[in-house]
Amino acid sequence: MSLINDDFLLESNIARELYNEFAKDLPIVDYHCHIDAKEIAEDINFKNITELWLKGDHYKWRLMRASGIEEKYITGDASDKEKFMMWAKAIESAFGNPLYHWTCLELTRYFGIEEPLTTENAEEIWNKANEMLGSGELSARKIMARSNVELICTTDDPCDSLIYHEQIKASGFESKVLPAFRPDNIVDIEKDSFNSYVEKLEKASGKKISNISDLKDALSSRLDHFASHGCVLSDHGTEFIWYGENLNVTPDDVFTKKLSDPNVKLTDEELTAYKSDIMLFFAREYAKRNWTMQLHFGCKRNVNSVMLNSTGINCGCDTITGSFDFVTPLTGFMDRLNSEGLLPKMIIYSLNPSDNTVIDTLCGCYNDGKVRGKIQHGAAWWFNDNLAGMEEQLTSLCAQSPLPCFVGMLTDSRCFLSYTRHEYFRRIFCNYLGRAIERNRFPYDKRILKDIIERVCYKNALEMLTAD
Repeated sequence: MSLINDDFLLESNIARELYNEFAKDLPIVDYHCHIDAKEIAEDINFKNITELWLKGDHYKWRLMRASGIEEKYITGDASDKEKFMMWAKAIESAFGNPLYHWTCLELTRYFGIEEPLTTENAEEIWNKANEMLGSGELSARKIMARSNVELICTTDDPCDSLIYHEQIKASGFESKVLPAFRPDNIVDIEKDSFNSYVEKLEKASGKKISNISDLKDALSSRLDHFASHGCVLSDHGTEFIWYGENLNVTPDDVFTKKLSDPNVKLTDEELTAYKSDIMLFFAREYAKRNWTMQLHFGCKRNVNSVMLNSTGINCGCDTITGSFDFVTPLTGFMDRLNSEGLLPKMIIYSLNPSDNTVIDTLCGCYNDGKVRGKIQHGAAWWFNDNLAGMEEQLTSLCAQSPLPCFVGMLTDSRCFLSYTRHEYFRRIFCNYLGRAIERNRFPYDKRILKDIIERVCYKNALEMLTAD
């Protein structure tokens, strides 16, 4: 029997009923991903399964390196077939890793291949998958249609023209594709690339930037540009939370100092002054526009300098940061905005799972009784989007927050086959509920359970992205 069958991850009759009756056929709203809008606009066809499946997927690259596979077969100059064969070698015995389940799900749902990938059947699977890809039946848009994708949010730089979003909309494609505003490049003033990015922003906005007031004016114009393309969601990725008050330097002093010397090394106080100010600016603008602000933190990126220099960023050499006090700066930031009446809707994520309960209790401090689920804990993210990580996040969230307000799952992926992660989450979620019911911790009231499942797996995300 295939591993991916009707009972996959569903351990009881109740769990199976909940999944099949209420979750299985819900459309997908993927509110945070890294899919390239250009690939959707052009409805690209992939030349083989390696290009579709392994290119740019640092989750898989990490597993392959840890399995003793040379870089030649990961990001190097080996042929696509050789890379696929090495992936089969790495994944066939990867017990307990979510990539094993995802690989099985993706082969089954998109290629009709029910047996797990192994070194013994890799040649056969390579040929069958590539035959289907060559037929055109698994182009970018057809994969989305087959996955029942109703809406996705890509992740876009403020300087992006959003021309491909315009093309997608004009084409009449049934799945809605919205941009999400990701301004990390203008927040991270410490980076060597900052000054060249300011120049890029000048060109995109058509505004000269000489001081921080000019900067905010240029960014406001880009926010308007994104809003005109349906954007209602932003995203910020940071290692730490930067916030401080009554500092000895002004944000404008720091900004002009950096503009005058792109190689200057800024102090922690200077970084705090600038980043506090620019993040407050963004949050206020989001509140005025009724956008939702996503805040991802707790990731230490590019810790392997050898790999960074040879392969570049997003190569799979990132890690979870250790515990640090994010509560003091984050509550200072949120309280300042709340006092001004300009605290936006927020989704907060930490990559460190030990922060789950801290985040859940923090969120409860700023919900105002006016907006349902205004401040909430985001889905188990990156190193946590596995069976254990999802259940841990759900357990903490349920203990401190109303579960029906949870905005649910996202792919956070660059691969079109990753929509099966929504199925993975839905099965885990329904099994989680079924287990609680079987243990007499919640009544088997289908009316209530239907509402919870539909909200968490679909409606809450849709409402967040379609709000006026």
